[in-house]
Amino acid sequence: MKWIRHACRAVIVRRNRLLAIKMCDRSGVFYVLPGGGQRHGETMKEGLKRECLEEINLEVIIGPLLYVREYIGRNHNFSKYHRDFHQVETVFSCSIAEGAEPEPGSETDRKQIGIEWLDLKQLASVRFLPADAVPVIQRQMEEGSDLYLGDIN
Repeated sequence: MKWIRHACRAVIVRRNRLLAIKMCDRSGVFYVLPGGGQRHGETMKEGLKRECLEEINLEVIIGPLLYVREYIGRNHNFSKYHRDFHQVETVFSCSIAEGAEPEPGSETDRKQIGIEWLDLKQLASVRFLPADAVPVIQRQMEEGSDLYLGDIN
């Protein structure tokens, strides 16, 4: 049976720089937002806090929902490897305590080789995935409004 994975990601901006996870695979270095898969029984925000502790060793303060993205692997250039992969990502604006600096946490991703602050205006010049999210992140950081209602009935 095929299933859809849900993940939550954090957009953390400080002094016009975006916090990114530096990754490396057979295609080279690339950057992604901190975060990852939601576990059964945890809210999106609980999952995002856990994932950030695991990857960047910091407690995040979760702000407004920025956007929701779907990734259906067979429709994209990684289809050879992601043919049966389908993920929905919920991306929140987040912050960290002033002066706090990220470092690798207790459970980094397999391909994670570092953590970097990337200049928001220069994002298009690095291999940031998904690339189509760059203008959305830049625009949403200026506008932002919270669309997440949480676990309600």
